Amino acid sequence: MDPSRLLFLIFTLMSPFECSEPAKLQCVESDKERFILLEGEAFYIMPYDLTETYYPDEEFTWYKNDSRISNDESKNVHYHGGALYFLNVSAEDSGFYHARRNYSSGNCSNHYVVIKVVDDINKALYVGENNSHGSLLLYCPNTVTAICEVFRGNLSWMKDFKLLQDQKDEDLWIENIVKEDAGIYTCTCTWEHNQRVYKSSGSRRFKPEIREHHQPRPVIISPAEKEIFADEGYGITLNCTVLCGTNVERDCHASWEPVNGPAFKERHGYHVKTSVANERNNTYATAVLTIDRVSSEDLQTEFKCTGKGFYDEALKGLRINGRVSIVALAIRGACVLFIAVLGAVLVKCFAIDLTLCFRRYCPRRSQKKDVGMYDAYVVYQMQSMDKATEETLCQFISNHLPSVLEEKCGYRLFIHGRDDIPGEDHLELVEARMKQSRRLMVILTPGSGSGCDITDQHPASPHSSMTEGLDWQLGLHRALVQREMSVILIEIGDIGREGYKHLPPGLQHLILHRAPIRWPEGSRGAASWNSRFWKRVRFQMPATPANECSQSAII
Repeated sequence: MDPSRLLFLIFTLMSPFECSEPAKLQCVESDKERFILLEGEAFYIMPYDLTETYYPDEEFTWYKNDSRISNDESKNVHYHGGALYFLNVSAEDSGFYHARRNYSSGNCSNHYVVIKVVDDINKALYVGENNSHGSLLLYCPNTVTAICEVFRGNLSWMKDFKLLQDQKDEDLWIENIVKEDAGIYTCTCTWEHNQRVYKSSGSRRFKPEIREHHQPRPVIISPAEKEIFADEGYGITLNCTVLCGTNVERDCHASWEPVNGPAFKERHGYHVKTSVANERNNTYATAVLTIDRVSSEDLQTEFKCTGKGFYDEALKGLRINGRVSIVALAIRGACVLFIAVLGAVLVKCFAIDLTLCFRRYCPRRSQKKDVGMYDAYVVYQMQSMDKATEETLCQFISNHLPSVLEEKCGYRLFIHGRDDIPGEDHLELVEARMKQSRRLMVILTPGSGSGCDITDQHPASPHSSMTEGLDWQLGLHRALVQREMSVILIEIGDIGREGYKHLPPGLQHLILHRAPIRWPEGSRGAASWNSRFWKRVRFQMPATPANECSQSAII
């Protein structure tokens, strides 16, 4: 066979098979729609992605659970012009619906709808509305407005299934909300199909949250102080917090303002952030002022925290003070410490001088009990001492002691040999004068030497030795046992290595607690009443001489 004929035969046989292979169909899948319908009402569904209101029935086929739906308009459930009709919804109408559209090109599209029928309106409510104050705009559900638009129906509104007069718009406006506005609001469309009237509705529950409003005078919580400390050249943050009242977010404001000059938000390096918050129904406004670098000008500026409410406002000023450096604080502390130490040293050194200066003007209460005819009873010994010590003692007793204490200071002393009366009973004299004296002045001398005679200018010798002297015994008894008088100890001469061992035990005990005042024999100015020695003696003497006390008592 001719090869060309063979090829022609093969081509002729293959061509019909290639041309007769059917093309694959391409279907577009749409998203699934869900509807909750109220039993007894009517409903109209046109797939959401279709733009026309009518399509030829030949293009559409509707199915319920894979069972084909009729396009007979006398049926309660039928399709027409691409739309699915439910003219009298019943519980049996719940299920899965599927619409298939076939195009002339051979392609197709699938639309899916899930229908759930309920008999309780509370189960068919659309998303509710909540509001706390002001007004509210309630919208009629799109499914209801779409039906009214297609069938040119009539809209009406009901509240709790009671008709609201003159409310025929798609939106319902509720003004000045109060608690009584709570309830179920139903938008109803009444429409006709094949000369029969049907009803479609959609309901929303409105629950207003009425909150208590209270607007007292704003109270500034922060800053609490009128001044703060900061380091110059460093950043700082200032908080202005204002309590405006209860649930008053709209009328609560806080701000930072300078007393003079432009606002902080217009200055470079200053940043202000404001916020309003509710905490347990209390409304707080906060303004935070951030200063990048504190300048010397800031240290001289008064910052004003302002809180504004609906009716009133509150102000509080704040100043920034420069913080003292550590070096300056150390210097100040050192100065204070130095002054304190210096003061303590001065008081220690001049305590006697200060006391002598002020005690006559600030008498103590105990001074009223410190009364007597004599300011001091002077006791001394003239036996067992050397000639030099004896002369020194005689000079001190007869000259220096009366000259300073009596003549210059006004004190009155009782000195044996000078103030006693010859022939008078010695025991009665010592006891009486001891009771009339305010101090016991003991003159301590070394325990060895010879006696000396006292002329009319010098005191006479004691009648007994120190250990046996009546005046010594009575004086120490009144001072140590009865504690009726204070003791002034004066030391004359060199006591030596043995110290005070020759003295009575009571007197030794007294010396341990109160050091004797040493007479500076031969020193310049020792006889001066203003010398260190006499100041110490005067310090232990009564503040007011007996003569002045007796005069004030007479007055």
